[in-house]
Amino acid sequence: MKSFSVKAQVLTAAAFSILFGVPAARGAQEAAPPEAQAWIDIATFSGMGMPMGGMPGMGGMFGNRGGAGGNTFGNTRSMSAGRWVDVTLRTRANPNLDEAQQAVPEGFMSPALELKTPKNAPPAPQRDDEDIKHEPERPKGRMMLYWGCGPAIRAGQPKVLDMATAAPADFARFFVGRSATQRGAHSAVGRPLWPNPEDSRMVPEKASLLGEHAFSGKGIPAAFRFQVPAAQDLMPPLALAQTAKDGATDLSWNSIATARAYFVSAMGGNDKEDMVIWTSSELPDTGFGLMDYQTNAAVDRWLKEKVLLTQRTTSCIVPKGIFGDNGAMLRVIAYGDELNLAHPPRPKDPKIKWEPVWAVKLRVKAVANGFLGMSEEGRPSRSGSAQERGEARRERNPAQEEQTQSVPSLQQPLELLKGIFGR
Repeated sequence: MKSFSVKAQVLTAAAFSILFGVPAARGAQEAAPPEAQAWIDIATFSGMGMPMGGMPGMGGMFGNRGGAGGNTFGNTRSMSAGRWVDVTLRTRANPNLDEAQQAVPEGFMSPALELKTPKNAPPAPQRDDEDIKHEPERPKGRMMLYWGCGPAIRAGQPKVLDMATAAPADFARFFVGRSATQRGAHSAVGRPLWPNPEDSRMVPEKASLLGEHAFSGKGIPAAFRFQVPAAQDLMPPLALAQTAKDGATDLSWNSIATARAYFVSAMGGNDKEDMVIWTSSELPDTGFGLMDYQTNAAVDRWLKEKVLLTQRTTSCIVPKGIFGDNGAMLRVIAYGDELNLAHPPRPKDPKIKWEPVWAVKLRVKAVANGFLGMSEEGRPSRSGSAQERGEARRERNPAQEEQTQSVPSLQQPLELLKGIFGR
């Protein structure tokens, strides 16, 4: 594999990863906003054998600025390897809520979590139920889209978009993307959060959220207590394996019992320096909106469309000839079961106005990051059976291996990503 030299335009595609939101469907039942609302985001990141905190230079770029093992808010979206939990809380009775507490099960952390409103927090959003949308950054050059698992490129592929000549209609046809990512844990005035500088404890390796939780603070209803079931507990890490096979790359990963579905995407360049995208979808979808939390209803819908891989799927083949000898950034996501709780529960009769006292939105995901053609240990993927690869590992000379490995250069991708995300 060549040195991982991906152009800026290739990595600019990452800026699209949170675009094209789909408005949430609204029911006919009249419902008042809850007196208090909590958001809990849970994420497990893994890949490339990175230790807690991610690969060098990656953690600070994507939000892990704690240093020396400190935990910081936003790590559920950081890509830094580890287990992360972000919490936000608001109450109508106290719009300027500065601090609160979250009692958690002993299996997670003890004592209670201390939630604090950060200094210079942005104003609170006007609506909490809207999907997240961002204006896209228009990349340059050509983009090529491939899709579907299998050893060979399918007929009719790729879709090609030339940025220099593309009209708005061309963009609309190319960027057929799905996304149902709603607002989760976030920073805002009057909304204390965890972790924070005063409580930056790391999530223990074997921590569990299973059990009773309770929020307390000025203006927070006394009855704000709820149970987190096993389906919404922290996910185990995705362990991604790669095997080179006749020019194609066979991907496999461990099954996660609580996953609703999986999705795989790779992004890199070809020999002509085009931006190249491949996804595991059976339909042409760039996947830019799918590498994040999605609602349960959307996941179920996209499973029927075969855009997502079923919960029983643990392998997928990246076809031969898409990226050539060039590297690609690879990501696999396992979608957890989103939990939406409210008290009192929504009435079955749609004519009855619903006035919840409190509500909780809890989202779960696991993501594996890596480079196509390289194992999690940073070695080029090998061909042959698992037994043959194991024997080769036992017989190889470490000194010779160090001289022959082709390790991609990360400096350029890191600098480019830093420029794209502005962090």
